[in-house]
Amino acid sequence: MTDHTGAPGSLEGEQPVWHRMSEAAGLVSAAGEVQETVFGRMTQLAASHDAVNLGQGAPGDPAPAFLLDAAYEAMRAGANQYAPPSGVPALREAIAMHRRRDWGHDVAAADVLVTAGATEALTATIVALAPRGTDIVVLEPYYDSYAAAAALAGARLRPVGLTIDDGSVQVDFEALADALSENTSIVLLNTPHNPTGLVLDAAQIRRVGALAESVDAWLLTDEVYEHLVFDGTHTAPAAVLDSSRVVTVSSAGKAFNATGWKIGWLIGSPAVLEAVRAVKQYLTFTSGAPLQPAIADALIEHPEFLAENRRTLAARRDDLVAALREVPGAEVVVPASGYFVLVDFKGFTDAAVDAFALNERLTREVGVTGVPVPALCQSGSATADAMAAVVRYSFCKAADDVAEAAARFRAYAQTLAG
Repeated sequence: MTDHTGAPGSLEGEQPVWHRMSEAAGLVSAAGEVQETVFGRMTQLAASHDAVNLGQGAPGDPAPAFLLDAAYEAMRAGANQYAPPSGVPALREAIAMHRRRDWGHDVAAADVLVTAGATEALTATIVALAPRGTDIVVLEPYYDSYAAAAALAGARLRPVGLTIDDGSVQVDFEALADALSENTSIVLLNTPHNPTGLVLDAAQIRRVGALAESVDAWLLTDEVYEHLVFDGTHTAPAAVLDSSRVVTVSSAGKAFNATGWKIGWLIGSPAVLEAVRAVKQYLTFTSGAPLQPAIADALIEHPEFLAENRRTLAARRDDLVAALREVPGAEVVVPASGYFVLVDFKGFTDAAVDAFALNERLTREVGVTGVPVPALCQSGSATADAMAAVVRYSFCKAADDVAEAAARFRAYAQTLAG
């Protein structure tokens, strides 16, 4: 059925779910039209100016040969029909082993549910565990799918802004405590954090866990950058919090440069897996039959690749950070993890600051395109205002692209200085 505007899927006078999801993710324009994601729009911007596109966080390096060979072998061996709904047993075992080996997280294969990427795991968990009308508390800025998933569940996203002080990112624990209430169903904790690169330590995680426990909320963790920590080490929340209300989500895409494979997983109690599986089975049911055993082999047999990939990205981070620091008035946030570097350009210009306009200007003048960080915040939030001049650049791109972007920023800085 349609409403009076002709939008499919809603009763008259009621917004359809797809529109609420788009609006929550910031995709509805002032004119009410649903736009492409900010990543798609920035890609178009870069193409129109022949700029280096450091917008979307997709790896520029290929997936390793051992991964491709293992997938091919699985295909040739007949793994081309539906995988088991909970995941291929070998992969569930490998995920449990890797969590024990790498993070001290005591997990059994029965605790693991394989999903079509981390995004499906997060969305299915939110739909399963967040009753309609409840609050989901999240650190801001955030991965854009969180808001869409909350809208799909009929829940409300309650963002708590991260603060940037002298290039350092911090959690405001007082603000986090204030955001929690008896209406909070989920605290969604992303560590290592996208897009700031913040890595929470054990003490900070315990503080978050205690706050979530105080209102009997689920603690849902997004750990997709777990193997890409450059400074310090990743701490798995479930390894330091003795609670059945911790639900862990991660994936293989970032770790093995295979984001297109969409092999993710969720780790939780039997009750959680039952609830999430009930949602998931009517989304994708199952996926990636020959890809799952390949990821299992990679996790068990090739941990050296994880360290190599981390060193490669750290070097690209350092090159881009050094170049950005040469730009007058630019304050660079050096990420401890992940794919992205944030740059606050508020000291760059005396004009009124707007990250979207600034990104367009730098695309034209420098030839490098990023993503305005306010696009990763709730519209009109205090964090969006505080980060009004912050642009995100991806250093996970191919080596030549990152080197070219760094060279262009250095040349731009020399032009300004000259």
